[in-house]
Amino acid sequence: MNNEFNMSVSPVCTKDGKQYAFVSFSDETRSAEGQIPECTIIKNNGFSSQEVEQLEDYMRRELRQLKKMAAGIRILDAFMK
Repeated sequence: MNNEFNMSVSPVCTKDGKQYAFVSFSDETRSAEGQIPECTIIKNNGFSSQEVEQLEDYMRRELRQLKKMAAGIRILDAFMK
């Protein structure tokens, strides 16, 4: 898999008492969106099944850090930029 891609993490969302966040991966031609804490890719546009497995493995390995990133995002601060 090409290691040159962008990753972003959404703020923490809550639905039916469950907390989750989205992790997006993209490069010049492909994109994928995963959900944590499930660490599953829920949308994929162009990544192979092997690459999707690698992205899911990455989310599992980095789950603690991804959760911290999501928890640290303040929506109002994003609008003020």
